[in-house]
Amino acid sequence: MVVSLYINKAGSLLINNLLATGRKFGKKSDISILRDERGILEPHSDLLATALAVIGFVVLAALLSRAYMGYEDRSFALENYESASLLAGTLAEAPALRAESPDMLSASALDKLSGPGGQDERMKFFAAFSGNYPFLVEIRTGDGRWQWLLDPEIVEPGYLIGKQEKVAASVPVVIELNPAESVPGTLTVVLYKTPWM
Repeated sequence: MVVSLYINKAGSLLINNLLATGRKFGKKSDISILRDERGILEPHSDLLATALAVIGFVVLAALLSRAYMGYEDRSFALENYESASLLAGTLAEAPALRAESPDMLSASALDKLSGPGGQDERMKFFAAFSGNYPFLVEIRTGDGRWQWLLDPEIVEPGYLIGKQEKVAASVPVVIELNPAESVPGTLTVVLYKTPWM
């Protein structure tokens, strides 16, 4: 009996609530849809959100392109440093630069190669290497008193002086100035970027 009384009371409450809700829906509202703020978004907030999203994508694209261009600029050095280092090691062992003593470079051979009369010797020296990699060789003593520059004749004049991208690698060498005197120094290879690299 208590249960049946409870069910009757719950049922009557449910019916009253349904009738009250029906009256609300059936009743005409005096408030226009433009003044009702319950479910309508402002029309301009979508434009602002879209503009911010587009600006964000443009900034992201600019940052990504800048990072790629920076990587592209430095990729030549990253890819070719090992080649320049191997070339420097090979040139330090080249017979055209060697002195009578083992493991030394000859200052007199360097004088001949770097001087104005050594054009034929320079051509033979650089002919042993590929023309696809234009490079020059700089050899200097540790104290800076002596310096030799070997540049190839196979590239047009002024090419190696310009602002081309380049990578350099050095190896330590011993330079025999005369039979009684030898000094430490460095052999540096500067490898230049070409349009096809």
